[in-house]
Amino acid sequence: MKKQYVSLPIIILSVSAFLFSCGDKVNKKMGNLEFDSIQVNKTAYLFADTSKPACNVIINFTYPVKSSDELLKDSLDYYFISACLGERYASSTPQEAIDRYVSNYIKDYRNDLEPLYKQDERDQPEGGAIGSWYSYYKNIESNVQYYNKGLLVYRTYYDEYTGGAHGIYMTTFLNIDLGLMRPLHLDDVFVGNYKEDITDLIWEELMITNKAKNRSELEDIGYGSIGEITPIENFYLDEKGITFYYNVYDIAPYAMGSISVCLPYSKIKSWLSTNPVIEALK
Repeated sequence: MKKQYVSLPIIILSVSAFLFSCGDKVNKKMGNLEFDSIQVNKTAYLFADTSKPACNVIINFTYPVKSSDELLKDSLDYYFISACLGERYASSTPQEAIDRYVSNYIKDYRNDLEPLYKQDERDQPEGGAIGSWYSYYKNIESNVQYYNKGLLVYRTYYDEYTGGAHGIYMTTFLNIDLGLMRPLHLDDVFVGNYKEDITDLIWEELMITNKAKNRSELEDIGYGSIGEITPIENFYLDEKGITFYYNVYDIAPYAMGSISVCLPYSKIKSWLSTNPVIEALK
C-alpha cells in the first residue's frame, strides 16, 4: 500500500505539541535519527545514440531512515527533498523523488538539445566537429553536517554544467530547529536591529582574514564587486558560532570562489536571541 502523506503544517503542529509537552528536557540528539543515502550515477545520450554527446546525473542524497517519531522523519523528508530537488518533488518518498528528478532531467536535456544538435549537424561542413558544450552534467550531494540536541544542519552541494565557458557550483544550508520543526532564519538567531552591526562584523572578519586595513583594500581585491556584503540566509550554526556562506557570484567574481565568514558567539552575543537551540550551542 502506498504511504500516505499529511500536509506539512499539520506535521509541524503535531510534532511541536508533542515535543513541548515533554518540558525543557532535550535529548542529546532529539528524535534519535539515523540516516542513509540514495546514490545515482546515470548517463543518457542524445537520441539514445552512444556516439552522440550525453548528460551525466550524479546524486548522493542523505535522508532519515529511522526516528523515534515518525512525523519528525516525514517532516525532514519534506525539507531535505525540497532543498535538494525542489518542492515539486517533496510529496514523494525519497526514492520516488530521485527517480522522477533524474527522469525529468534527462527528458529536458533531450528535448532542449536534440533539435539544436540536428541543426548543427546540418550546418557543419563534412567532417567538422560539433561543440563539446552539448555534454551536460549535474552533481547533487547532500549530508548532515551537524546533528546534536535540538539542531540539525543539512548541507547540499550542487555542481552543474549546461554549456558556456565553465560550470557553476554552489552550497546551501538548512539549520533545522527540531523542537519547532522548521528551518531557522536570521530573525530567529538575532534580535533587534542587528543587520547593520552584523554587517560591520562581517567586513571586519574579512579584513582580518585578508590582512586588509580597510574596506577599500578589500574592494580592490574584489570583495563586494558583484553583490552587497550583508548577513544572508545561507548560513550554518555550530559550537563555534555562525558562518555565512557566500557562493560564487554572490559578493565576488567567479575566480575568487566561494567565501565563508565565521563570527564566533563571543562577538555576536549582544544580538543573539534566547532560542533554546542557540543557548545550547554557546
